[in-house]
Amino acid sequence: MKIGTVSLSSPFVVAPMAGMTDSAFRRLVKRQGGCGLVVTEMVSSEGLVRGIDRTLEYAEYTEEERPVFIQNFSATPEKMADAAQIVEAMGADIVDVNMGCPVPKIAKHHAGCSLMREPEHAARVIGAMTRAVKIPVTVKMRAGWNDQARNAPELARMVQDSGAAAVTIHGRTAEQSYRGLADWDLVSRVAETLDVPVLGSGDCVEPQQILERMASGVSGVLVGRGVLRNPWILAQAADLAAGRPARQVTAADRGQFLLDYITLLVNERVNESDGFRHVAPGPVSSDALQTHMPARGRERWVINKLRALCAWYSKGLEGGAEFRTTVNHVNSIQQLTDTIRAAFYAERELTSAL
Repeated sequence: MKIGTVSLSSPFVVAPMAGMTDSAFRRLVKRQGGCGLVVTEMVSSEGLVRGIDRTLEYAEYTEEERPVFIQNFSATPEKMADAAQIVEAMGADIVDVNMGCPVPKIAKHHAGCSLMREPEHAARVIGAMTRAVKIPVTVKMRAGWNDQARNAPELARMVQDSGAAAVTIHGRTAEQSYRGLADWDLVSRVAETLDVPVLGSGDCVEPQQILERMASGVSGVLVGRGVLRNPWILAQAADLAAGRPARQVTAADRGQFLLDYITLLVNERVNESDGFRHVAPGPVSSDALQTHMPARGRERWVINKLRALCAWYSKGLEGGAEFRTTVNHVNSIQQLTDTIRAAFYAERELTSAL
């Protein structure tokens, strides 16, 4: 599969999820195999252009993650073009445009899925970006704003004609948010009519479902919540696609993933080699956000990241509710690691249905 000039080793992609798919998580999923592309958390073009520290941090990625999208959002063609140039200067492989976020604080500023309500304006955004950069520009959208305006097929054609190198369709409307089921028939119809690659997203929580979605005619599949529950899902889908049995994931594997995630978070920006981490330019280095964070604040940050992940990660596991409760009450990284070891390595392990 190729997006513009960028070749992917696999058509399976880690979808962007705000607050969840940080660089450490993306690296760990990539290490499991089967992942052809990762996407950063959603980045404000306004914040990127103005050099706001927190925004710059969201845009960071490491060499290990390549190839990588940096996903931007805004409603202004000029601002999006400027942000795309920053993304290109950071060395990212692709710049992606978010036209799918249904969250009110994004939509009320005419960004995210609100752009689908103004197709001509959305096409102008893509046109401005493709004229500004040489790297591929892609678009992630939903089925439409609501059931009365399911305009993804028309808008996908318009952004392709404006220069988009690929389009991703999440098969729900903005009004649905994450309720109900994704409309993969609509995704398939878009894939049939476009000349550029079309990727689909929605309701893939088992590796076999990813293969079934590929059979609908899409070029690739983005997986979001399924990866949070099972970071091996892309590797397992790749196994099935190659005619191999899906790899088995043990309780110890699941425990080790969490311990490795803690290690990466604790050591963010510590003794990293030159060129390993790619950062956007800004008036204040985003290194200050973590490297110089007081030890206690850094520890609390790591604990909160694990709490957020474990809310998804432990779903469907025997004893998962008890594990989540314990994680939500730990007060130190040592307590956190002890809890993980007791749950996944002790004689009475959490068992997985994976």
